[in-house]
Amino acid sequence: MTSMDWHSALLALACSVPVAAVGAVVLLRLRQRSLVTSVVVLTLVPMLSILAGVVVTSGFMFTTELRTTAVVWVTVSLVSVPTALLLGRSLARQSVWEREARERERAADRSRRQLVAWISHDLRTPLAGILAMTEALQDGVVSDDGDVKDYIGRIRHESLRLSSLIDDLFAMSRIHAGAHATHRCPVSMHDVAQEAAATTAPSAEAAGVGVQVHSAPGAGPLVLGNDAELLRVVRNLVGNAVRHSAAGSTVGLSTGQDGAHVWLRVDDACGGIARDDIEHVFDLAFRGSIAREAGASATEPARAGLGLTIARGLVEAHGGQMSVANHGPGCRFEVRLPAVRD
Repeated sequence: MTSMDWHSALLALACSVPVAAVGAVVLLRLRQRSLVTSVVVLTLVPMLSILAGVVVTSGFMFTTELRTTAVVWVTVSLVSVPTALLLGRSLARQSVWEREARERERAADRSRRQLVAWISHDLRTPLAGILAMTEALQDGVVSDDGDVKDYIGRIRHESLRLSSLIDDLFAMSRIHAGAHATHRCPVSMHDVAQEAAATTAPSAEAAGVGVQVHSAPGAGPLVLGNDAELLRVVRNLVGNAVRHSAAGSTVGLSTGQDGAHVWLRVDDACGGIARDDIEHVFDLAFRGSIAREAGASATEPARAGLGLTIARGLVEAHGGQMSVANHGPGCRFEVRLPAVRD
């Protein structure tokens, strides 16, 4: 290279470095701003550095070469800037998606850890009771016929609790695996509501809570589904409403059709759900502030928090939706399913 070439190179470098430094400062100030803006600035900085170097080394003489360079620079800018905008938006969407995915994964991991801890507790408690009572019966500590019958009844009760928990775990695993029942037929939601009310009547009566079905007699609105799974959904909602409602109150079931969808509503008198809790009611292993709910007993054992998650999973497997909102003296759970087309 000649001395003139070295002089031009040094002059271009002297002009380009400040432009690049200003661009770096701008990027640092924009690091908390939009990713799209940062990508555009990152694209423009080297192009402006090149332009500054070319203009200064030409001595600000608008020669044919400088005009040609300017035309090329403008043309490249017209292509590069929109491309940078598109790339920035794509990277921003991907970054947001990845961040949300990581947050969902962390939340799911926390829920799984809580679920394992709670289920371990729920399994140990009835097992410890069954073991203690069977040992008492085996050692002859309890010999009176009345006490023996009472122990047998308690053992049966604890065994049913264990069986229910295992059924919930099995149902949850099937939902996550997509292995839920596939046999579908037209099902009357009115009949499902009536049957759910009948099967929960004994526990509702014991809690002093009434259960009423507010639906017109007859077949009512039909959905295409598995009757056993839909019954499990409604029975879970009714049982949950009874458990959390105060004695002397009434749990109401109603069904109807709204256009292409059939709805079923369960209204309780639980006193409402806290604002911070209502968004997480259907989350895996979420229990909320059960101690403050109207019908929650201080002696009632904690549950694994699977029921509402299972119910929502079954509803979504039927192509429907489940929602909850505070309503009247308590809250309202609503199930919406596609109606059977004529």
